[in-house]
Amino acid sequence: MENFIFYNPTKLIFGSGQLAALPQELEKYGKNVLLVYGGGSIKKSGLYTEVTEVLHKAGATITELAGVEPNPRLTTVRRGVEFCREHNIDFILAVGGGSVIDCAKAIAAGAKYDGDVWDIVLRKHIATEALPFGTVLTLAATGSEMNSGSVITNWETQEKYGWGSPVTFPQFSILDPKNTFTVPRDHTVYGIVDMMSHVLEQYFHQPTNAPLQDRMCESVLITVMETAPKLLEDLESYEHRETILYNGTIALNGMLQMGYRGDWATHGIEHAVSAIYDIPHAGGLAILFPNWMEHVMDENIDRFKQLAVRVFGVQDSGSSDKEVAQEGIRRLREFWSSLGAPTRLADYDIDATNIEKMAEHVMSRGPVGNFKSLSYDDVVSILKASL
Repeated sequence: MENFIFYNPTKLIFGSGQLAALPQELEKYGKNVLLVYGGGSIKKSGLYTEVTEVLHKAGATITELAGVEPNPRLTTVRRGVEFCREHNIDFILAVGGGSVIDCAKAIAAGAKYDGDVWDIVLRKHIATEALPFGTVLTLAATGSEMNSGSVITNWETQEKYGWGSPVTFPQFSILDPKNTFTVPRDHTVYGIVDMMSHVLEQYFHQPTNAPLQDRMCESVLITVMETAPKLLEDLESYEHRETILYNGTIALNGMLQMGYRGDWATHGIEHAVSAIYDIPHAGGLAILFPNWMEHVMDENIDRFKQLAVRVFGVQDSGSSDKEVAQEGIRRLREFWSSLGAPTRLADYDIDATNIEKMAEHVMSRGPVGNFKSLSYDDVVSILKASL
């Protein structure tokens, strides 16, 4: 494996009733709080009332930024930065899923930067400080509650990019499985696909001698696959929501990727698709990932065979390594489809019109992919196979 440094300062507060820890955590940061949330689901569930009551009892002054989009937009981030400056915000509290948290990260960094926050997303400026922020998570999916990464969309220019900084880890994240009970079936499925995709992005790497990391990745995948069908049969099962919630965090808090770099090309391709079509991120991943796998499989057939055998239970007796690997990919696609995830871009009424534009977006920052570096033609081929 490669040399590495692991750093994750986020305090994870996990379990039933853990919102009670919020006042003690807030004491360290100040009373002027920017409350960031999405389209209003937290009001329907009652969580908004719970959070604001806790904040008021803690003596906080609340400024609200509502309406964060599923693919959080630069315009919303800029509005949040202005709120921070106008109201002398001490602390940002993101209540929602990964999109809300990603938006809060960008606001936190932008509030400490004199220029336009888009410079940070484009990596023209590296954030060296940020307002402190915490999260109350409502959706098991992105892992943003315990990492420093964020994805922001500039809808006007149809650009969507991931970025991150050591200063944009949440100070704390409160994860109560009960706060995910009201997540509807389709978004629960998207969350499951998202966390599995995060693990798969990391699993496909080239450095040798990472047996523990491989087993950790495989364990998360197997646990999610065992739990997902049970959860979809009982969306208010505390046990199953708890399992999926914890897996989503572990999938992208840095623990699985010590000693190597994952691939991440599929995420880059999906960002290009949803920058134009504004589709659910995990929906795009469910479509693209198996096609990426088929396109790059010959780069390291042993790794694909290992996944097929260890995770999907493919028997390798009497079959070639490639046949075993292909069967593993087929079973992944079949599993996601069985949950109700989309399988073709046509499911979102996406045709070949913007393939070249999307490929150009993917390549705009140079080659993508660490398991296999993709060219423009590679990206076009993967997109065409996904139609």
